Amino acid sequence: MLRITKKLFTDLAIWMGSLGFVIGFLFPPFTVILGFDPERAYSVTFWIICVLAGILVAFFNYWLANKIVRKRLKQLALHMRKVEQAIDNAVHNGDWSECSPEECNFIIDSEDELGDCAKSFNDLVGALFRSHEVEGAVTDLTKALSSQLDLDLLSRKALELLLHHTGAVAGMVITSNSGGEVISANHGIRNPEKIMGSHHVRLAFTKREIISVKIPQDVHIEAVLADFRPTEVLVIPVVFKDAVLGAVILATAEHFTSDTRWVIQFFRQGFGLALNNAVIHGQMQQMAALDALTGALDRRFGVSRLQDEFARSRRTEAPLAVLMLDLDFFKQVNDVYGHLTGDRALVETVKVIRRVLRESDVVVRYGGEEFLLVIPGANRETARMTAERIRESIEGLSLTEGGRVVALTASIGVTSYPEDCSAEVNDLVRSADQALYHAKEHGRNQVVVFSATCIK
Repeated sequence: MLRITKKLFTDLAIWMGSLGFVIGFLFPPFTVILGFDPERAYSVTFWIICVLAGILVAFFNYWLANKIVRKRLKQLALHMRKVEQAIDNAVHNGDWSECSPEECNFIIDSEDELGDCAKSFNDLVGALFRSHEVEGAVTDLTKALSSQLDLDLLSRKALELLLHHTGAVAGMVITSNSGGEVISANHGIRNPEKIMGSHHVRLAFTKREIISVKIPQDVHIEAVLADFRPTEVLVIPVVFKDAVLGAVILATAEHFTSDTRWVIQFFRQGFGLALNNAVIHGQMQQMAALDALTGALDRRFGVSRLQDEFARSRRTEAPLAVLMLDLDFFKQVNDVYGHLTGDRALVETVKVIRRVLRESDVVVRYGGEEFLLVIPGANRETARMTAERIRESIEGLSLTEGGRVVALTASIGVTSYPEDCSAEVNDLVRSADQALYHAKEHGRNQVVVFSATCIK
C-alpha cells in the first residue's frame, strides 16, 4: 500500500509532488545523454527550473484530478448520504416512496471505474428496494394467512395477494377435503376443472414439489386460460406435516423471478399451516353445528341458515319453501320400544329426508322429533310434492325391534315465500308451524299447505 495519510487526495498530492520533483531533478542528466551542453545542463539555474517545472506539472495534474475525479466522487458521496437519509426515514415512518430506484439511482455518465461504482450503487439500491418489496409481500401474506379461518375467504385473500406480489396474471386455489379436491378460489382462469384434473397437478400432488411448466412461444393452451397466453405456469402443492392439503396454480405472461420464487416458497410454508388451521376450524364448526344423533343441523345453526336463505330469496326474488315435520305419536315409540329405538327412528327419518331432498337443501333438528326443512327455489306446489314424497317414505320405513315392526308416520306443514307474504323469517316458520298444527289436529300422517291471502 502506498498510503501515507488517511486521505486519498492528500496522498495523491504528496506522491504527484514527489514524482514531479524527482522527474525535474533527473531531467538535466537526461538532457546531457541526449547531447545537450553539460555546462548549461548542470547549472544550478537550469536544475531549479527543471525541478520547479516537474512540481508545477505534478500539481497541475492534481488540480485536474480534483476537478474531474474528486468532483464526481463528492457527487456520489452526497447521493449516498441522501439515500441513507431516505432509507432511515423509510425505516421509521414506513414510507418507501423516496427509496425507489427511480428516486435513488445515480446517473451513470461514464464507462470507467467510476461508472462501475455508480452502477454497483444502483444495483445495491435496486436490491434493497426488491428486498423491501419481498419483505412487504411476506408481511402481507403473513397477516392474511394468520387472520382468516374461513377456508374460502382465506383462499381468496391468499390468491389475491399472490397475484399482486408475484406479477401473475391468473391463478386458482385447489383445496382437498374428504370428498376430493375442490376449487376454493379462481381468478382469470376459464374452465378451471380442466386444470384441476391435469397431469401437472397430479404430478405436483405426488411429488409434493413445485412444478414449473414452460410454454413455448408458438404454443397456445387449449382455450383454458382467459385473455392471454401464459409463458410460465407454476403448480404449487400446499403441504402440512407430509399431508397435501391443496395446490395453488399461478400463470404469468413473463417468467417468475428469483425474488418471486422466494416469496412463493415462503407463502407455501405459511399457507400449509393456515390451510390446516382453516380445515380444522371448519370441521369444528361443522361438528358444533350438527346434531350429534342425527347429523342434521341443530336449531341455532339451522335458523341462521334459514335467515341467510330468506335474505337471498328476498334479494333475488326466488321462491323459498319451509317445511315443518313432526313424527306422529313419537312418545309412544319411546314408551313401548325404548329410547334407543326412538333414537334409531330419528336417525332413519333424517336419512329418508336426505334421500328425497337435494344436497343444497337444509335439514334442521328443530326439537325432539320435530324437523325444519328449508328448500331454496321451491314454490308452494313443488314443496307440497316434496313433502308428500317424504311422508310416504317415512310411512314405508321398515324399522323392527325385537321382531316387531315399529310403525312411523309424519305430519308436515308447508309454506313458501313469497306466496304466503311473510315479511320476516319468523313469519315463515310460524306459517309452517300453523300448517303442521292443522295436519296433526285433522288426523296426522298428512301434508297441509299453509294458505293466506296476500293484501296488495
